[in-house]
Amino acid sequence: MNFKEEYKESIENPTEFWKKQAEAIQWYTPPKTILSQDEKGHYRWFSGGTLNTCYLALDYHIEQGHGEQPALIYDSPVTNTQKKYTFNQFRDEVSRLSGVLRALGVEKSDRVVIYMPMIPEAVMGMLACARLGAVHSVVFGGFAPHELAVRIDDAQPKVLLTATCGIELSNIIPYKPLVDKALELSEFPPEKVLVFERPEAECSMVDGRDHTWASLMADAKAVDPVPVEATDPLYILYTSGTTGKPKGVVRDNGGHAVALKYSMTHLYNAEPGSVYWAGSDIGWVVGHSYIVYAPLINRCTTVLFEGKPVKTPDAGTFWRVMAEHKVNIMFTAPTAFRAIKKEDPDGMLKKKYDLSALKMLFLAGERLDPPTYEWLKGLLDCPVIDHWWQTETGWPIACNPAGIEIFPIKSGSPTFPVPGYKVEILDESGQEVSTGETGNIVVKLPLPPGCLPTLWRDDDRFHESYLSIYPGYYVTADGGYIDKDGYLFVMGRTDDVINVAGHRLSTGEMEEIIGGHPAVAECAVTGLTDELKGEVPVGFVVLKDGVNISNEQLEKEIVALIRSEIGAVASFKRSVVVVRLPKTRSGKILRKTIRQLAKEKNVPTPPTIDDPKILDEIRDVMETEGLTEINSD
Repeated sequence: MNFKEEYKESIENPTEFWKKQAEAIQWYTPPKTILSQDEKGHYRWFSGGTLNTCYLALDYHIEQGHGEQPALIYDSPVTNTQKKYTFNQFRDEVSRLSGVLRALGVEKSDRVVIYMPMIPEAVMGMLACARLGAVHSVVFGGFAPHELAVRIDDAQPKVLLTATCGIELSNIIPYKPLVDKALELSEFPPEKVLVFERPEAECSMVDGRDHTWASLMADAKAVDPVPVEATDPLYILYTSGTTGKPKGVVRDNGGHAVALKYSMTHLYNAEPGSVYWAGSDIGWVVGHSYIVYAPLINRCTTVLFEGKPVKTPDAGTFWRVMAEHKVNIMFTAPTAFRAIKKEDPDGMLKKKYDLSALKMLFLAGERLDPPTYEWLKGLLDCPVIDHWWQTETGWPIACNPAGIEIFPIKSGSPTFPVPGYKVEILDESGQEVSTGETGNIVVKLPLPPGCLPTLWRDDDRFHESYLSIYPGYYVTADGGYIDKDGYLFVMGRTDDVINVAGHRLSTGEMEEIIGGHPAVAECAVTGLTDELKGEVPVGFVVLKDGVNISNEQLEKEIVALIRSEIGAVASFKRSVVVVRLPKTRSGKILRKTIRQLAKEKNVPTPPTIDDPKILDEIRDVMETEGLTEINSD
């Protein structure tokens, strides 16, 4: 079947299409109903079916005779460590860790928060939860205690898994003090904390609450996979919303497994036994889907990399990893290669390595800018494929479907919507726009398997955030257009979430933090274009009357606030004082207009603005402060 036929079937007869795809995974009990709606009207896939995601990722392959195939390769240039685990070895570690969790009181449906660096034990923790039918929630290790505490209170976990430290380049980041502080802030702290002790750092332990990984694993009893319903949650992953409170994206077990298996074969063209490397972090959706679950469910060897694309030790690190481990397919964010390009613009370091095993490079997480695409295309002897998806969907919305057909690439486009996603472009009134016209990117319901069925314990917010604006559609909050050839172009966010080096961050949350500074009357945070990170946040601040503080001191204090409350991941380094902010007559701050002022000379005056003169004031400040071109250090 060619792509056009496959896509047509998935849209016109989704039930039959996904019934066939579900046959590619092993069920304990086959689904009774392929597609249904629950009592709240949410679409659910594969109701009545039972399975276990950890079993699919590990045990099933061992039963099929592949126990000695490498399951995971750990490569850590920051600790000068490499280690390989076969499926047998990894299954044994995971099943014993499941026994540890069970002994700590974790049962099916309980939650476990994981706040760990990129080490094998973090992946083991995710799979151990899945083995028990418990729900894991991984929190990115770069988040500050406040952010961790907010996620703990929403998930209300029984146990938290952590390590003594993470490592950023050559810096040791003690994790345990951050965890201790988060638990002090938390209203619903977990009963137990399990700490993996790394030799790079020690930590203090709270008697009765904290336990070391090694001591409990020493006497742990292996646990068999627990059957769960297809519609039972596998994990919660928090993503930034337009308010300070993150949204807990729920991923179910059945639809997730089916969709990821389908994507590995049909989109990534990854054969069982191949080596697959997603250069991301398990704290983000790419890490969940394509470091952990998809490669292992598809019996690929997955690479777990603890390091950076540069300075660990140099800009040739990615090429080294690809060559040494004979990576067949790689997936990372454009930011990584922009960093490499900045330090090695001619790609000289690549010449040291044999990349003949590399069949494809996939990029996502942010827009692939044409210069980076052209640079990679000139360096590599394999297709460079842009694709687009979201935390909420869990797998690609649009991609050049390498496992079905590879189409001519158009720079700036992730190619076509993939089977299962009926993508449309709507105007503000909900009408479909003309070909080539920019509008709001939406997906016709039902969403395919693997996408979020709702938000964790917040059905109202799920409906309000994604379904209420255009009834019958999921709103992506991205804008773009479809050209005459059917290619989709994604132009950027339409809400107040910005993308910093592939990390989605809420400008609304940053504004709340800045607004708490005693000198600040009001503020606006917007993302401005950055050569390396894609976007970086910049704060525009109006001072209270009578306040006497230098711009330099205020900026220093605001940067410290953001770093303390959100973390270094926000990359917040600049704030400027303005006399007033551009607003609509109803008082809404025009953040989009501020963004435009940094990029364009002739910004049209919004018809709703309260005073057009303010645009000249803001532009003057931006030019004075050098904010028309933001460049990373």
